[in-house]
Amino acid sequence: MGKINILYASTEGNTKSFVEKLRTVAESHGDELNTKLIGEETEFEQETVPFIALVPTYLTGGTGTGPEVKEIFTNALGEYIEFSQNLKYLRGIVGSGNRNFNVQFNLTANRYAEKYQVPMIASYELRGSKFDAQRIYDKIKTIIEE
Repeated sequence: MGKINILYASTEGNTKSFVEKLRTVAESHGDELNTKLIGEETEFEQETVPFIALVPTYLTGGTGTGPEVKEIFTNALGEYIEFSQNLKYLRGIVGSGNRNFNVQFNLTANRYAEKYQVPMIASYELRGSKFDAQRIYDKIKTIIEE
């Protein structure tokens, strides 16, 4: 049994719902999904094992993807990744959002991947489907085993 470590932010419950779908897929393959919800109240800790970050897209300001657009609700996750030596254990980003927002769909995850110089593994819409969970599990498994 392998362990897959996931850190995530979830404000509306969509990412949490997807994490549960991902857990079901992982368990069906004999893997264990260790998850940690990161929010404003989270006490920062030093991570000691590789992890994947799941980040939803919540934005404010501006009309597109320029510098005036600010992430909201996911800042604690970014700060957690930057805490102590946590960044050296980050292996990739999985993002989500609403495709109705066009160019802003998955923008936060793309920004995290660029900022932290890790792969943008995959994206899914809103709560994702069981098919998204299988597809993303396969990609995460490949990255974790590298």
